[in-house]
Amino acid sequence: MNLLLAAAWGAVTGSFTPLNLIFGFVLSSIALFLIREQIAFRDYFQRGGKVVILAGSFFKELVLSSWRVLMIVIRPKIKLHPGIIAVPLSVTEDFEITLLANMVTLTPGTLSVDVSEDRKVLFVHCLNVPDPEETIDGIKNGFERQILEAFR
Repeated sequence: MNLLLAAAWGAVTGSFTPLNLIFGFVLSSIALFLIREQIAFRDYFQRGGKVVILAGSFFKELVLSSWRVLMIVIRPKIKLHPGIIAVPLSVTEDFEITLLANMVTLTPGTLSVDVSEDRKVLFVHCLNVPDPEETIDGIKNGFERQILEAFR
């Protein structure tokens, strides 16, 4: 939230220099500290930390998946087991479902295809899925669990 407020400060002042953005960040931190009684201040920063962990996990998976796809592509004989898997969803809010679907799509080798009408299943196309249950567990125990921790 502070980063968003710092960016808003940059937009209001018309200057996105690092010094101005840092000033906006400090100013927003002071403002949030002053109204800490009206918001769950401790929860706010814990949630922020969980969002940072989610982003770090995404970037880590982005690098690992890119490496796996590269290794598949440069092999002389490509042995793939492509498929579409159905990932049962624990996330229920539109924002959470959209975030999960986009994170899956942005990860090389996977593509979110559809969400069921009842919003309980995410269908994902995988470039290589030798063990569908392992892939489903990876999504549920990775991105989905971290989304639930960060936004609930």
